[in-house]
Amino acid sequence: MENDEPEASGRCLCGAVTYDVGGPLRDVIDCHCHRCRRFTGHHMAASSARVEDVEITDVEGQLTWFFPVEDSGYAFCRRCGSSLFWAGTSSPDWLSVCAGTLEPPTGLRTVEAWWVSEASDYFVRPEVPERETE
Repeated sequence: MENDEPEASGRCLCGAVTYDVGGPLRDVIDCHCHRCRRFTGHHMAASSARVEDVEITDVEGQLTWFFPVEDSGYAFCRRCGSSLFWAGTSSPDWLSVCAGTLEPPTGLRTVEAWWVSEASDYFVRPEVPERETE
């Protein structure tokens, strides 16, 4: 991490996995693709940061990565099940952070919704720019 004082921090529900972000976070993008919906139980509301700015603490080895396809993976806490991160090979220098795991106040706002073509029928969309895919 570049900074001694993190700009943001977050954790899973049980606290076994924590993280600090030492650089800027991108505003939140909601992803409605079928994989993100199933990973989070709704849609993924995610920010992102440069990988080099994120310091993950996982003393007990609870952080688990699942790769449903070769080029993208989801990370969660094995103990409490919290959805924490997403990473893709198309952007290897960036780590997506599930926004709900960040300690408030975040200072972030939702700016876009992706993969709205795969949004579930119950979802009422906010007024943000929408993309049929990413």
